[in-house]
Order: sequence, then C-alpha cells, then structure tokens
Amino acid sequence: MEPILWEWINALARWLHVITAIAWIGSSFYFIHLDASLRKRTGAPAGTAGDAWQIHGGGFYHMTKYMVAPQQLPEELTWFKWESYATWLSGFFLMCVLYYRGADLFLIDQDVLALSPWQAVAISAGALVAGWVAYDLMCKSPLGRNDGTLAIAGFVMLVATAWGMTKIFSGRGAMLQVGALMATMMACNVFMLIIPNQRKTVAALLRGETPDPSLGKKAKQRSLHNNYLTLPVVFLMLSNHYPLVSSTRYNWVMVALVLVVGTAIRHFFNSRHAGKPTPWWTWGVAAAGMLACIWLSTFGPANAATAPVKVGFNQVEEIVATRCSMCHAAQPVWEGIATPPRGVVLEGDGIRRHADQIRLQAGYSSAMPPANITGITPQERAVLAAWSGDIK
Repeated sequence: MEPILWEWINALARWLHVITAIAWIGSSFYFIHLDASLRKRTGAPAGTAGDAWQIHGGGFYHMTKYMVAPQQLPEELTWFKWESYATWLSGFFLMCVLYYRGADLFLIDQDVLALSPWQAVAISAGALVAGWVAYDLMCKSPLGRNDGTLAIAGFVMLVATAWGMTKIFSGRGAMLQVGALMATMMACNVFMLIIPNQRKTVAALLRGETPDPSLGKKAKQRSLHNNYLTLPVVFLMLSNHYPLVSSTRYNWVMVALVLVVGTAIRHFFNSRHAGKPTPWWTWGVAAAGMLACIWLSTFGPANAATAPVKVGFNQVEEIVATRCSMCHAAQPVWEGIATPPRGVVLEGDGIRRHADQIRLQAGYSSAMPPANITGITPQERAVLAAWSGDIK
C-alpha cells in the first residue's frame, strides 16, 4: 500500500498546487490589469488614482482606487492573501514529497557534487531562506529607490543563484530550486510586506489617523515584482518535465533568458492595459530568447563526449541493458520499483520503440538515469545521442 499511498499524495498535492496557483496568478494578473487601466476623471473623489468601468457575467462593475485609503473604512473589506499562502504551502509540500523524500534520485547528482540526502535537503531549504533575505535586504537598500536598478540587481542575483545551484544539485533539482526561490520571494512579499503594510493602513484609519503613503508605495513595488516573476516561475516549475531545459549544460543561461522573455511578455500586456503604445518589439525579444534556449539545448549535457561516426543497435542495446533496464524492465530489479516507470520497457523491440525518448532523456541530456545512479559515461551518452533508432 505504501507506493499507492505516495502516488495519491503526489497526485492530490499537485492538483491542489495547480488550483491555488491558478487562483493566485489570476488575481495577480487581474489587479495589475485593473491598476493599469485606471483613468482619472472629472469629479472623482479626493485621494483617488482613478477609476475603471468593467463588464463581466452580465453586469457592470465600477472600480475606484484610493492612493492611500478612503476617508472612511468600509464595513466589509476583502483581503487577497490566502491564494498566495496556499500556493506556496502546497508547492513546498509537493517539493517535500518529490524532491526531499526522493533526494537521492531527483535532487542529488553524484557527478555534480557528492551529497547525502540530508545535506541536499538542508542546502535546498537554507538557500530558500537565504535567497529571500538577500532579496528583501536588496529592496530595502538604496537600490530599492530606483525600480530599474533594483530589477537589474535582482536579475543578476537570480542568474547567479541558478549557476550556483547547477554546481550543487542535479539539473532538475537546480531548476526547481530556482523556481522555488522565486516563488518564495513572491509569497514572502505578500506575507512579510504587502499584507502587513495593508494592516498598518487599516489600523491607522481605525485610529482616525492619515496612513503613511510610503506603505502603499512599497507594497506596490513588491506586487510589481510578483507580476513580472510569475511567467518565469511557471516555466521553471514545468522544466523538470523537459530534459532539454533542465538537464543540458547551459540550463542556467536558459534561466536568464526565460527571465527576459517573461518580463517582455508581461511588459507587453501591462502596456496594453495601461493604454500606452503597443510594444510589439517585446514579441521579437520573446521569440529570440526562446530560439536561443533551443540553440543552447543542442549542446547536450555537461561533459558531453564526441559522438561516434556510426552506431549499431548492439551497442545501444548493451548500454541500455547495463544502465537503464534495471528499472525499465518487464520486472524491474531496482529496489522500491515494482513496475517500469511510465510503463516504458526497454528490452528488445522496446528499445527501438522508445528510441526518441532514450536519445532525449539519456543522450541529448543527462536527465536519465536519475542522479546517474547507474554510472552512465559521457561516451555512452554520445552513442545514444548518435543512434538513429534504425535497426542495424
């Protein structure tokens, strides 16, 4: 029952994480759109930044934003916070279920750095805390006075982190770690600054005082960061399913490119919502960035060997039998694996049928075997990458 139970825990945690992420991202995108679409009108209440009329579900909505706070606090006030909290909590739980529980397979790569599972988990958790502290201090430093300078500093920090993580964890683990750091920064922005500042504003109103306008300004800055980080975070969380992204030698450079691409796409929509001239150039940046990622993935895994001129099926069959078939056999012999992962049986004709997956997972990238637990060599990966899949 244990493997069945963990499989269901995995499925339900992933389902919850996707649901909460949709709720958080949806509300984030909506409020950024709303903020950008506000227009100042004659006769608007004092202290307002503008208003917007919207139609949805057969009804009209009239939205007005107060720059600091209204003169009188309404009886009912909706707080947007649980979406972010639930997304981070469910995501961290999923990380524990998959990457911390299975650190020896998914987080650690002995070819990168020899770590024990507890060491890998400790480094991972510590990096999330340290990353948030560094980002928070950066925002509160003189760098935070200029959004452009702060954005460049944050970009450098994240790219440097991505490079550093590839020197500690497996490719999958490194990409997930960077995505988890961004998600932690976003959730902590809500928990540690945006909501507390809103509470201070409400408390000042209840005391009959004028709220400090800097509270709203700081909260808006962090909210804008969350908006621009959303698309890169989603990409990195999905990257573990795509070995050419997570498990090739320049995966950390792809993180830098995805940050640029995600920023460009969000800038396009933010500009459109604000009624500014449409920045069509952003799609050129996005396309160029993704083409660069595709090109970088062709360099293959780290420590790639020179591909042989001609590869026969017997060579491939021998490599697969010694490096892959202990798990991907009709009756796996690897401890803890009762059935071949994803139903992929790499024996006989099964090797030919799954030629594309073999080259993708173990030839063009280092995604398989996980953590290289069977010790496949760069030369053997080169053979698999060069194999055409035809019968020789």
